[in-house]
Amino acid sequence: MKTILLIEDDTALRENTAELLELSDYKVITSPNGKIGITKAKEEKPDIIVCDIMMPEVDGYGVLEALSYDKNTSQIPFIFLSARTEHKEIRRGMDLGADDYLTKPFEEEELLSAIESRLAKAQIIANLLEEQTQKVTGHKEDSGLRNLHELKNFFDDHGEISEYKKGEIIYKEGEHSNKVYLILKGVIKSHKMDENGKELITALYKADDFLGFTSFIDNVPYQESSTTVEDSELAGISKSNLKDILEKSKNISLEVMELLTDNLSEIKEQLLQMAYSSVRKKTAQTILQFAEILNKKPEESIKISRNDLASVAGIATESLIRTLSSFKKDGLIEIEGRNIRILDLGGLQLVE
Repeated sequence: MKTILLIEDDTALRENTAELLELSDYKVITSPNGKIGITKAKEEKPDIIVCDIMMPEVDGYGVLEALSYDKNTSQIPFIFLSARTEHKEIRRGMDLGADDYLTKPFEEEELLSAIESRLAKAQIIANLLEEQTQKVTGHKEDSGLRNLHELKNFFDDHGEISEYKKGEIIYKEGEHSNKVYLILKGVIKSHKMDENGKELITALYKADDFLGFTSFIDNVPYQESSTTVEDSELAGISKSNLKDILEKSKNISLEVMELLTDNLSEIKEQLLQMAYSSVRKKTAQTILQFAEILNKKPEESIKISRNDLASVAGIATESLIRTLSSFKKDGLIEIEGRNIRILDLGGLQLVE
């Protein structure tokens, strides 16, 4: 049985989360603040730590920093919980070495999935290290990068920075691909043209996402085009440089593989939705998807073209417009020009 240390100052949330984890067959140790959490982590050496950020005594950043300096606790997977969703706050936690970042309120499945994923990854890495030790090959990783978050920092610090206005093309389908990008700011859509000349949006990317993965062989053509949905800033490095980093770090290679696998699963879900969902459900899910990508709260307006909404949903623009009018009459959304504001989040999620 795996042991989880839960550090959370909100008594009700701490007790409810602990009960959830115990029902999922985990042993749970709890702490009401960061100071006690540091002590318990060093005494109990849990398999994973789930920690709030805003706490008395010592905040979550202080907990992670203190444990990272101790060789007995520095390798324990660490997941932050926080109501703060600003990009700089997330990057700060990741810079300190956190493995994941969940925003409150979170879904039960989201928390359990994050824990299972980090425990599995930790086991894979431990197995690889054990194999390397047994083989005693003498090979030493010298990339200086330990995980995916440090790789993102490498892009940020050493990548070629490019700025794009809303609606600008980053690359076109068929062009030679020699770079991979990290999105520092903005939202970007990837899209293809079907045989009838209709645009189909294949994916949406936001800040802190990678863009432009194809093959690691230079000059392989892009299989789709990418265009900015809003003003964006990207950091790009050459594929040959990235390939060198991945060859020197098995840990980063595994994380990149996991990331690409997750991307494929999301695309599969989108294709299934496009193929089998009703027009109303496609429209509702697409509005919710854009709200999430654009990091909009329910009361904030979403400014997005009807063509982009229809393209992601995989329906005709005319059908989308009729459905939006229906949603407006039902009190699910409010429409002001190009702006859409969600009035009934729960109702929109239940549309069939």
